[in-house]
Amino acid sequence: MALALGAKAPDFTLPSTSGTKMNITKDYAGKALILYFYPKDFTRVCTAEACEFRDQFEAFRNLDIPVFGISRDDIPTHERFKKEYKLPFDLLSDQTGKVCQAYDALIPLIKMPKRVTYLIDQSHKIAGVFADMFESKGHIESMLKKLQK
Repeated sequence: MALALGAKAPDFTLPSTSGTKMNITKDYAGKALILYFYPKDFTRVCTAEACEFRDQFEAFRNLDIPVFGISRDDIPTHERFKKEYKLPFDLLSDQTGKVCQAYDALIPLIKMPKRVTYLIDQSHKIAGVFADMFESKGHIESMLKKLQK
């Protein structure tokens, strides 16, 4: 189960492919954003999802909504993934899985991130959620529809 609509988005600080640590509360106070959790860099569905976010990135930028991908991969792996697929957004590394767990985006027994996308509004509440482990394109379509309302 994903976090409920209207729930407060858990605060976190994670290393980013930007070379800094990103803190949702400090760095994005009063700003909406997209957080998408995914299992693993370079896997078929995760790559398709990242590339779909890349291909739709202009729409999110025009709405002034930053996009962040989060998995348990380390920063060097994220950097290779970002470079190979020319991703215009940052990837965040949650190697401990604590942020994934806080966002109910961790499969309990195997500790792998689930595929779940959150739209966080300006007050940092959950405004939209899409969860489907095997489908990638719907995450992006769902968030764009939510934002265009």
